[in-house]
Amino acid sequence: MNILLCPLSDGGYLYPALAVGRELRRRGHRVSVLGRATAAPFAAEAGLPFAAAEEFGGERGFAAARWGVMGLAQYRATVRAARQARADLLVTSVLCNGALLAAETLDVPVVVIGLSIHLWTYRSGGEGEPQYGRSRENRTLETLALYDATREEAGLSARPSRWPRATAATATTTATARATAAGPDDSPLLGDALLLRGDPELEYPEAELPPRVHQVGPLPWEPAAEPGELAAVDAALERSGKPVVYVHLGRFFGGGTPWPRLNATFTGGRYQAVVEQGRTADPSPAPDADILLVRKPWLGPLVDRAGLVLTAGTSAPVLGALLRGRPLGVTPNGSEQPVLAGALLRAGAAVHLPRTGEPDQAGLVDAAWRDDRLRSHAHRLGRRLADAAADGPRRAADLVEQTARQTAHRTACQSDRQPATSRENHGYSISRP
Repeated sequence: MNILLCPLSDGGYLYPALAVGRELRRRGHRVSVLGRATAAPFAAEAGLPFAAAEEFGGERGFAAARWGVMGLAQYRATVRAARQARADLLVTSVLCNGALLAAETLDVPVVVIGLSIHLWTYRSGGEGEPQYGRSRENRTLETLALYDATREEAGLSARPSRWPRATAATATTTATARATAAGPDDSPLLGDALLLRGDPELEYPEAELPPRVHQVGPLPWEPAAEPGELAAVDAALERSGKPVVYVHLGRFFGGGTPWPRLNATFTGGRYQAVVEQGRTADPSPAPDADILLVRKPWLGPLVDRAGLVLTAGTSAPVLGALLRGRPLGVTPNGSEQPVLAGALLRAGAAVHLPRTGEPDQAGLVDAAWRDDRLRSHAHRLGRRLADAAADGPRRAADLVEQTARQTAHRTACQSDRQPATSRENHGYSISRP
């Protein structure tokens, strides 16, 4: 089978897809990767052939920061690259509307690699879930509206979708109505299968996922750290000698800069911080703050050196921390951050740190560091995730192959139901009275 990986090119989305691609290649499938040119070295390290989206008209089409507005460029690049690769199946990321529509145009199955939690409406249950910032229904409607807009831009809105659709125009605001009509079971956002990288404990108690959504556990892969870079990090940390807190910055989503809070927390206190700049701009560490600012394509070795992880609540640093048994401090803002932060608080593996500098942030960090119960819960959840991670790529590859078989079977059944008219007399048969 020819498989094209077309995830978003940011590490949190790209690396899990590469983990699945490596397992699929091990099974004998031909696997290639489409992404921004900056992703080429990572695909090479994973041992997978790479095609730059820019060469197919997809400039900026695979940037996570622009997922909602670059769907058309992503769609065009994916269609062209998939045709060139003769792809039988696509593997993409959650929020990749262009890749979903490319699969529809090409009439091939598509498997979506999701986040550590389900973002959208549950099939059933979850009615008592606290609404962190906004409801699941609101998030579902907004994402479907962006999918519909991309579909219209691509010129596909006039024909029926391959998936029965719960669109922004038809979906209701109640989970019950959506589950019985054009509901989560029918959502095009799931592709033919959506793979979650978390643990059932992270979903709201007694909530039921749609049938196309599967828990596969973390799909851990990241490029190897250069020994020289690690040595430089260690030398900088040794100069301070203080215990290390790893801070992974996510997008702010209009929530304001965290730098005043970080500077206050790590100036003159008990701890030093390694701050991964990530996708944020304009870093502003104070000159006298115990902060080492980095921008690395890997986080594992940095988490290994830390005793506590602070994050906005995005999947990559959360999974990276828990897989190593590290407790978390979460300061959620937008996207999946409030939902995942709420799940971590329910599990007892994280504490909430306000976005403002009050109350005393340094005191909260110190309390979290010393909280044995918090650390115990993080270890417990981390062990569950580590057990799942050991087998995650295999489960994901099984689901990819199963999806391909089911699609082939469905296509064969549809062909069998067609009228038994030969190609030779087809023209006559449809034109005669």
